[in-house]
Amino acid sequence: MFLKLNHQNLDVYTFSKKFVLECYKLTKHLPPEEKFGMISQMRRAALSVHLNIAEGASRKSEVERKRFYEISRGSIIEIDAALDVVKELNYIDNIELNQLEESMIRTFKILSGLITPKPSH
Repeated sequence: MFLKLNHQNLDVYTFSKKFVLECYKLTKHLPPEEKFGMISQMRRAALSVHLNIAEGASRKSEVERKRFYEISRGSIIEIDAALDVVKELNYIDNIELNQLEESMIRTFKILSGLITPKPSH
């Protein structure tokens, strides 16, 4: 926000920020008794996606950078699994998930591309 760094220009950073915001919006619709369970866990995982992308982008070592991206991608998988449970509990029947789905998939795909080594010719 105050520092003007390269990670802010990355597509994955932009999509992950949107993803965090969508997760926060979704968790507002979960029951109050989930405040210290599902809501807290999903919000921490979503924020972890975004923060690990930012921190990873600042690393000089490709191995280190990819490790942060792997952690980020793992947090996306964690949220996807949590959404399975949320849906089974009928917590989100009438909530529009298209924005969340789009930002989740885009962030996951870009991260996967950043982690997977490019074939050299």
